[in-house]
Amino acid sequence: MNKGCLIGLGAFLIIATIGLSVYFYQQNKSAPDNFESEKPVLADIVKKTVATGAIRPRQEVQVKPQVSGVVDELFVEAGQMVKKGDKLARIKLVPSEVNINNAQSNVDLARLRLQEAQRELERQREVYKKNLDVEEARLSYDNAKQEEERQRKLFEEGVVSQQEYNRFKVDLEIRKAALDNARIISGNNIKQFETNVDIRRQELNAAINNLQLLREGASNNSKQIANIVTSTLDGMVLDIPVEEGTSVIERNNFNEGTSIAIIADMSNLIFEGKVDEADVGKLREGMPMELTVGAIESGKFEATLEFISPKGIDEEGTVKFEVRAAVKSTEDIFLRAGYSANADIILDRRMQVVSIKERDVLFEEDTTYVEIKTGDREFEKRLIKLGLSDGIQVEVLEGVDTTQQVKVQLTKS
Repeated sequence: MNKGCLIGLGAFLIIATIGLSVYFYQQNKSAPDNFESEKPVLADIVKKTVATGAIRPRQEVQVKPQVSGVVDELFVEAGQMVKKGDKLARIKLVPSEVNINNAQSNVDLARLRLQEAQRELERQREVYKKNLDVEEARLSYDNAKQEEERQRKLFEEGVVSQQEYNRFKVDLEIRKAALDNARIISGNNIKQFETNVDIRRQELNAAINNLQLLREGASNNSKQIANIVTSTLDGMVLDIPVEEGTSVIERNNFNEGTSIAIIADMSNLIFEGKVDEADVGKLREGMPMELTVGAIESGKFEATLEFISPKGIDEEGTVKFEVRAAVKSTEDIFLRAGYSANADIILDRRMQVVSIKERDVLFEEDTTYVEIKTGDREFEKRLIKLGLSDGIQVEVLEGVDTTQQVKVQLTKS
């Protein structure tokens, strides 16, 4: 009884094993029916690297006041377009009493100096008019002239010699030259005193202007009002960092000053970003770029690479190189300063070339090939020559065309 059961159980196991073997054999035999194939297609293949950065204006300036004080009034707000010379703000001066007193003292002193110079000029003109400063030279000339005439008569009568007469004649010429020289000096003295008056008048005007600047922030003969802050270029006001009532400091050699407004030309934008050192060697100036702005979901923006930094920066153990590109202006979409963006730098591209999926390429040592469908459930290996690849599609230079079917190399699970 027990022996018969064992024999029956053994026979069952043998039959089951044979059945399973036949089943798996049939499954494997029908597997080629599951193979898929695709035709090569004509496609654009672009090889690129990515740089991360932001959109910035090429020209951005911070406008600062010429005087220190308190912001009395703001004439513009962020987002407003301005022209060069437009008013941005008015500064209310808070001058020091010590500085005002010193400026007033300088005005009084300059006025006294001008009055003294004017008196000296009038005195010199009176002297010149009466020839008082050349009187001595004129008297000496007249005496020499009379003596020369008397000696000439004596010489003609034979009383004195030729040599004696020549001595008086030379003396007359010397006295005449001295008189002419005295008259020239007298005229030059008038000009010197007139120049001195002009200098003293300019000193007084400068002192008055300085006092007016301290008190009012402007002078009568100034072309620009010092306490009015104006735009230095055409563009858009990006930011007004101050409010009315804020104390501000003028720009000078010892202080950068307080920024009243930040203005930029938004019609000329650039992309500033960084690329990894592994890719920087592939870049060159003039390469085209495609910008993807995070804040703008649809659309890409064209740019041209114009600068590659010669020095890298270590960021968290990775060396990055700064790049800059000129962004092509667009009329439909307004790009704001500071938008974060990713730039696809196009290293190489092929337009409308025969391509296949890179997954379908088989490699054996230095040989690349694909499997071409030759019939129902039949494939053969075909050597191919590959070109540019973007990581998904690869260009096929030789071996297949768009009329053939390439076996899809499915990943085994």
